[in-house]
Amino acid sequence: MTPDLITPPAALLIWGLAGYLLGSIPFGIVLARVFGLGDLRSIGSGNIGATNVLRTGNKTAAALTLVLDGAKGAAAVLIARALAGEDAVQLAGLMAFLGHCFPVWLRFKGGKGVATFLGLLLAYAFPLGLAACATWLATALILRISSLSALVAAAMAPIWALLLGRADATLMLIVLALLVFIRHRPNIQRLLAGQEPKIGKK
Repeated sequence: MTPDLITPPAALLIWGLAGYLLGSIPFGIVLARVFGLGDLRSIGSGNIGATNVLRTGNKTAAALTLVLDGAKGAAAVLIARALAGEDAVQLAGLMAFLGHCFPVWLRFKGGKGVATFLGLLLAYAFPLGLAACATWLATALILRISSLSALVAAAMAPIWALLLGRADATLMLIVLALLVFIRHRPNIQRLLAGQEPKIGKK
């Protein structure tokens, strides 16, 4: 369920820190300022992700936020894979996700991490990432609820890993799924109450 531990502890610490710092880059806030959209934390839900950027009405900024938030998760994985072992790769990816959700620059108040989650999975094992993206898309098309799509994709990711022969990623994916659920607690409460808005509704 986990990769072999081959990287020295000190090096793992460095990779974990590098992944966290990369993931903590708040692209949503940066792009909102570049496009003159104001402080993203005072708009809509106050979230720093692409969904809240879209609430400003600027689709270009939202699309760029989505791509860059995914890319930082992918970059953490790819850089670690080029220079270290698979244990460091998983740690860097996991810490990039934590960096997005709890960035030190924003007093640990970050986004929900869905784009970063999918980006790091696509880089870690493309078929696995593709399966997670397809799960999100299929759920969104059928149920029209973005948050529920993210929850289903996260919950299915460890199962996809087993089905696709990547059992070594199972523990990482369970941890990531738990974090996705924790970050979506308000959404889960609204889902249970039948109050979560559908895609396209204000």
